[in-house]
Amino acid sequence: MTTVRSEGTLTTTDLIVGGMTCAACVNRVEKRLAKLGGVTAMVNLATGQARVNHPPEVTADDLVAVVQRAGYTAERPSAPEPRQTVGQSDRAQDEAATERNRLVITALLAVPVIVLSMVPSLQFRNWQWLCFTLSAPVILWSAWPFHLRALRGLRHSSATMDTLVSLGVISSFAWSVYALFLGGAGARDMRMPFTLLPSAGGGIAHVYLEAAVAVPLFVLTGRFLEARARHGTGEALRSLAGLAAKDVTVRDSGQERRIPVEQLLVGQEFVVRPGERVATDGVVVSGRSALDLSLVTGESDPAEVGPGQSVVGAAVNSGGMLLVRATAVGADTRLARITRMVTEAQAGKTRAQRLADLVAGAFVPAVLALAVTVLGFWLGAGADPQAAITACVAILVVACPCALGLATPAALLAATGRGAQLGVLVNGPRALETLRHIDTVVLDKTGTLTTGHMAVSHITVVTGGIGRESVLRLAGAAEQGSEHPVGRAVTEYAQRALPERPLPDVSDFRATPGVGMTGCVEGRQVEVRAAQGDLPETLARALAAAEAAAHTPVLVRVDGVDEALIAVGDVLRPGSYRAVHKLRRLGVEPILATGDHEATAHAVAGELGIIHVHARCSPESKADLIRRLKREGRRVAVIGDGVNDAAALAGADIGIAMGTGTDVAIGAADVTLVRGGIEAVTDAVRLARRTLGTIRINLMWAFGYNAVTLPLAAVGWLNPMFAAAAMSVSSLLVVGNSLRLRAWQPSPARHPASRRSLRRGRMPL
Repeated sequence: MTTVRSEGTLTTTDLIVGGMTCAACVNRVEKRLAKLGGVTAMVNLATGQARVNHPPEVTADDLVAVVQRAGYTAERPSAPEPRQTVGQSDRAQDEAATERNRLVITALLAVPVIVLSMVPSLQFRNWQWLCFTLSAPVILWSAWPFHLRALRGLRHSSATMDTLVSLGVISSFAWSVYALFLGGAGARDMRMPFTLLPSAGGGIAHVYLEAAVAVPLFVLTGRFLEARARHGTGEALRSLAGLAAKDVTVRDSGQERRIPVEQLLVGQEFVVRPGERVATDGVVVSGRSALDLSLVTGESDPAEVGPGQSVVGAAVNSGGMLLVRATAVGADTRLARITRMVTEAQAGKTRAQRLADLVAGAFVPAVLALAVTVLGFWLGAGADPQAAITACVAILVVACPCALGLATPAALLAATGRGAQLGVLVNGPRALETLRHIDTVVLDKTGTLTTGHMAVSHITVVTGGIGRESVLRLAGAAEQGSEHPVGRAVTEYAQRALPERPLPDVSDFRATPGVGMTGCVEGRQVEVRAAQGDLPETLARALAAAEAAAHTPVLVRVDGVDEALIAVGDVLRPGSYRAVHKLRRLGVEPILATGDHEATAHAVAGELGIIHVHARCSPESKADLIRRLKREGRRVAVIGDGVNDAAALAGADIGIAMGTGTDVAIGAADVTLVRGGIEAVTDAVRLARRTLGTIRINLMWAFGYNAVTLPLAAVGWLNPMFAAAAMSVSSLLVVGNSLRLRAWQPSPARHPASRRSLRRGRMPL
């Protein structure tokens, strides 16, 4: 994905860099780019992406030229749309097929050499010359990419992991050639015992052809498996990209025509038939249906939509036909924004990874110096030249910084992809690091803890009356002509509760502002008005409960008789109880900050068990609250969805926006919850903690592996062939540990308060 955007006086450009094989390559590219005035770069080994901040006078072509002069390839991808990722994936698969073929041929040539060298009983007359014949293509062809990249690095006065591999292969092969032609190892009856430790003796130089072929074999195998693993960690991103529709049926002047989705314009109307994907974000013009959003938001329940309601591109229409007017196309769609956020998150680095890259940049030259020092020490001490060269080769082979380079990117790829599947979009590694440490979360009420629109929360009917179903049917029908939010809430609730048949018509409808409405339904006079005056005992108790909960109570009268009291309010979102409960279990203290009245705020806080409440908060006072909490030493997260939350989101240690909120709130946040409820925030915190723990384990292994193997190689206790195997296994362990994040599952814990509320008769939450 090419991204060129302005950040103050700097421009940010994304590049795809090819030819990088280790963290030393990353460090080299970043340093070369940084030599341009005012340029800073962040390069990701796992994704092959470079994010460069540069002054406007430095062009993207200048950046590409610098990378190419450093010995690598660079290009600017051509399309910002999600589907471009699919094309990039296809190219990656072609490259993987080429590498697989190289690996297969190498294995066919190398395995006989390794077996003959390791099993003395299979060594026949002149076996060493057969091994020499099989080894030559491996050294010259299979290892050619390593030699080529090492030469490029030498031309640019730099050393990378390819330098170590190339030197190790050439040294092993060169010594074997010497042993065969000049050292006596070419004798017809020559036999070579195999030991785990390198050895020499008998006056005949040993051949190390098995090490010469094993190094490229193991390295090629490790890289192939690493590429497969990294391909798997990006599966969620490719799944998102694959959701985009290819074609769309546009309706113009009553005529329908099929066009590529790229030609769709904002404002055009298009048809979505049952089973089809919604081509792009839009508003329903006509028709009703249920949309499956599980692949986009992670929500399993279909969402009912009708005229005037928004729809998301890539949702699957599982009901009737819809006519939709496009409101966003291309890179402006929600799917494109999700894909972009995941991609950008994977391109970042944690502080630990920056340190690892810095270490890796100096690591390769240090290893080369160590290898030369060990060789000189052994020879100077009078040791056998074969033992000295073996120790030198083992150092070159075993000291691969691949694991360092993959420790963080592999974990980030897996974690951000898994987060996207769970409906949690993280802007970058900094957000993951901060999420792990938060101890306080400030929650907005309307639109965050609650749905943000009026809904029926409770219905109480009088004993011996016409019954709940009849009350709902008559009240819902009577309110069909109302424009008041309370009236619409009653009608919508009645339609959902009584889906068997449509509500009857209302006649003689009259609305009195501030009082209520009256109308005639099926010959009966129905009144829905503000509850006041003397009421039956049952309804009086319900009235007191509604007022205590800061809900709006309305009385339903049928033919002049009080029949029911309906409590209407901004009801809690599904999962709010569980979210607050889980936050407490994670050691995070929830604080409610809302612009609503004291009674409403404390009613919601009481329902959720939130102790600290701040009501009547303006945007400025919310921002002040965040600053005060941070001064107290707290690590604060803010969850909000509106424009009034933007300042608080930006001022917090980490801002978390509801995916259903405004673009301003989402733009100011570090994390976006694509799912409707805030329960996903606990998933985000737990995923962040698991991810940072995985990265720590990866880095500990990467550093520990070199700390153990380099001394063993230096003292001659590590065979070069086993050094090559250990080097490849280290990278695979790092990637394998990261892949475990792909299977991470949120906990299913529930808050008992939600069950108590259900028993009290409240609307399911």
